[in-house]
This record gives sequence, structure tokens and C-alpha cells, in this order.
Amino acid sequence: MLIYNTTFQVGNEDAQHLVVYLHEKYIPEAQKTGIMTHARLSRILSHHDDQSECFSVQFEVESMALLHKWYSSEGKALNDELLKIFKNKVVGFPTMMEVIE
Repeated sequence: MLIYNTTFQVGNEDAQHLVVYLHEKYIPEAQKTGIMTHARLSRILSHHDDQSECFSVQFEVESMALLHKWYSSEGKALNDELLKIFKNKVVGFPTMMEVIE
């Protein structure tokens, strides 16, 4: 099992708008095909400054092959839409993690 995490940094003035967008649009769309599951949206507390906030969106995915399939068919379009809406106000970077049980 893999965890696909994206960390987003956004200015304080757009933080609430980003949270609403991630919760109401991005996460439901990402989970639509069932490849990305068990979504979690979190506020990152360890990297806080007075000008911006950071958020983490995590999904579980069974394999790198399925992640690649999802990204090629849906993920890139979702990211492009996010950039179209927020332009340069949001910076994001992905992290892949493997669950060790």
C-alpha cells in the first residue's frame, strides 16, 4: 500500500478558499474512479509562518502502476485546474510513501 501526499502552501488570504476547493472539488474528483482511496486533508502545523499556511492531501493507492494510470487519466487535469484557479498563489509538491505494517 502506498500513500500519495501532496503538500500545498498558500497565502493566508487564499487559505480558506483552498481548503473549500480541496474538500468539495479536488478530493471527490480524485476518488471518483476508486483508484485513490481513504483521502485525508490536514493542516500542517510544523511549517507555519505569518504569511502562509500549509495543507496536506493524502490518498491511499495500491501500486505505482495504478497511481501512474490515475495521474495520466485524471490527476494531471485536476492539477491543471487547481493552477488555473489559484495561479501562482498555491505551491504544491508530491511525496510518495510506502506503508510499513
